[in-house]
Amino acid sequence: MNDATLIIMAAGIGSRFGGGVKQLEQVGPDGELIMDYSICDALKAGFNRVVFIIRRDLEQDFREMIGDRISRMVPVEYVYQSLDFLPRGFKVPLGRKKPWGTAQAVMCCRGVVREPFAVINADDYYGRQAFEKIYAYLLTPHTCPVPYDMCMAGFILKNTLSENGGVTRGVCTVDAEGFLRAVAETPDVRMNKRGEILHGAGDARRLSPDDYVSMNMWGAYPEFIDCLEERFIRFLEGLTGEEKERREFLLPVVVDQLLREKRARVKVLETRDRWFGVTYRQDRELVAEALRGLIAEGMYGDGMTGVRRG
Repeated sequence: MNDATLIIMAAGIGSRFGGGVKQLEQVGPDGELIMDYSICDALKAGFNRVVFIIRRDLEQDFREMIGDRISRMVPVEYVYQSLDFLPRGFKVPLGRKKPWGTAQAVMCCRGVVREPFAVINADDYYGRQAFEKIYAYLLTPHTCPVPYDMCMAGFILKNTLSENGGVTRGVCTVDAEGFLRAVAETPDVRMNKRGEILHGAGDARRLSPDDYVSMNMWGAYPEFIDCLEERFIRFLEGLTGEEKERREFLLPVVVDQLLREKRARVKVLETRDRWFGVTYRQDRELVAEALRGLIAEGMYGDGMTGVRRG
């Protein structure tokens, strides 16, 4: 059996996008979404099932724009992320409107995903190489000395920036054998006019353009999903004051905790493909232009192997 599932996180609101639903932005020449290209690349790599994590209020639009179409090609399932998807005994804090974050999104897949999986953001383009490498890792037997055997696509920082503002990146520390040692969520990462990559305000710190970064493209096995509820309980118990309204339960943070506890091993799979995504509304045309270039190069042929709209 070579079954592997692609989990697509599509429930985020996208506040920096200006109020629109950025996951449903049409960026391809025939109205394709960024997800279309990710699904095309994943299927060519060997993944044979897609699970969409969505909000219930988006379900009808989501099915019409992509879900029903994709279901004609590959088995599709939906899980629903919501504020009240909480462990027993917990309630949504008064004033909480912000989603709980990416780790809670994946936690919603418990009992639905029972095979190796990759998880990605709906509004990010990753390139085919990352899907091929993650699929190969997941389907190759490994002896792992810790409970959670994982992998991640290691993007090169300079290939992941937006021209329209600062972005948050998970900057990685990787050992000589290619395993992740730590991942630090780093906000406001941007390139200045001199080509230097900086983060932080005021006396900004420089980052190496060749640093590995996590773009929330992880590979793992079902037991990782099983551990998330316990982690979520710890997270909820530790919230104080305004954190109850704003703080998020994030995949990179959970992975970093497991690494520090020596309960996870994460292989970093280098990809030199360029990442791009719609963080800001101004990014949309840049993404559309980049996709037109990839189509002209022959990366995506006529009909995108059936993924194209219509």
